[in-house]
Amino acid sequence: MSQVAIRSVDLGKRYAIGERARYLALRDIIANIIKAPARLFGLNREDGNISRDHIWALREVSFEVQQGEVVGLIGRNGAGKSTLLKILSRVTHPTTGFAEVHGRMGTLLEVGTGFHPELSGRENVFLSGAILGMGKREMKRKFDEMVAFAEVEKFIDTPLKHYSSGMQMRLAFAVAAHLEPEILLVDEVLAVGDAAFQKKCLGKMGDVASGGRTIIFVSHQMNQIRRLCERAIWIDSGKLREDGPVDTVISAYEQASLLASPENQTEASTQHPVWFSGWEVIQPRGSKPNIVSDGSALVSIRIRLHSRQPIRQGLVTALIYDARGFLISGWSFDCFQLAPGDHDVFLTFPDLPLRPGAYSIYFSVHDDNRRNYNQTLVPALIIEGAPVTHFMDEWAGVLNIPCSLDCRQIEIGTIGSQ
Repeated sequence: MSQVAIRSVDLGKRYAIGERARYLALRDIIANIIKAPARLFGLNREDGNISRDHIWALREVSFEVQQGEVVGLIGRNGAGKSTLLKILSRVTHPTTGFAEVHGRMGTLLEVGTGFHPELSGRENVFLSGAILGMGKREMKRKFDEMVAFAEVEKFIDTPLKHYSSGMQMRLAFAVAAHLEPEILLVDEVLAVGDAAFQKKCLGKMGDVASGGRTIIFVSHQMNQIRRLCERAIWIDSGKLREDGPVDTVISAYEQASLLASPENQTEASTQHPVWFSGWEVIQPRGSKPNIVSDGSALVSIRIRLHSRQPIRQGLVTALIYDARGFLISGWSFDCFQLAPGDHDVFLTFPDLPLRPGAYSIYFSVHDDNRRNYNQTLVPALIIEGAPVTHFMDEWAGVLNIPCSLDCRQIEIGTIGSQ
């Protein structure tokens, strides 16, 4: 029977606009205590008459994460993802609701969080281990492995304030991942690392996940989320918008992102000689008209358009782009004819073996005078399913082509025989 590792109940966090949130040092706490009597007698009122507006970074967020789950947390910048992790890790307190965490937690939220700049790398490692409840013997046993992973052997006795942000991140990740926490919270700090170290970190998180530990992982790289997680939580404008299987949630998120892009904010003018009124996938039928659940079978797309004039020697172009804006493939068809009125145009593919994700279809019609009428079809084309190619993003490519491997031993005496 599974047990709850994290429970969030109606979490909310409100900030005053213009108020700077910061971590308090001991001197700040003492200063606040000294100032407290003055506040009681109204002697320190420089901010008393200032009226501030407030903003809710989180509002009514509720979910549960079972022990051993690996959950991806996605959303736009400013959606509230980092605020949620800070509440779960007890860095900040919620304004409303509460969160329960069952198990020893390791966190990697912001570069340098939990480290003291005046202490050396060695001292910070042991300090972090003590905070997480690790014994000195266990810390000594894992110390060399952590330092080697972080690649900071030469600087381990240098004060942390002299480390670059990348060096601090590498050391912080090494500590968080190697101290074997039962729960690991990772914000998108890997963005400051180089590509080689990002691969190393993802591999380490995969090892931690396979060990049955609970992970909440924030990233804007959807391929990383798909690779590590089976479940995704989408936070949008401080609220939980969707929670479910990783492919379903990421597909909905990528579709919404494309719909919100500036080039899709204005509809095609119906005053043009040729204009588009919609599109859908007619084979195979998915849960929504823009979703292809099986790209290995025949795929047929219907595009509806209207022409105010006849076209006798036109040209049609169809292009497919991935979410990064890279052209995946394109087709053109000459001698295209169109009578005035409404039409259905069909694009049919024997198969469409694209990796799961969101794709935009650019469709254009050139009339007899080569005037171009085009539109990026909305909503985006969503390819569902699990990736079957290489697990490293840089080697996976864009196609989702299955491949099998068979190794057979050659018996002695058969080599060179006909």
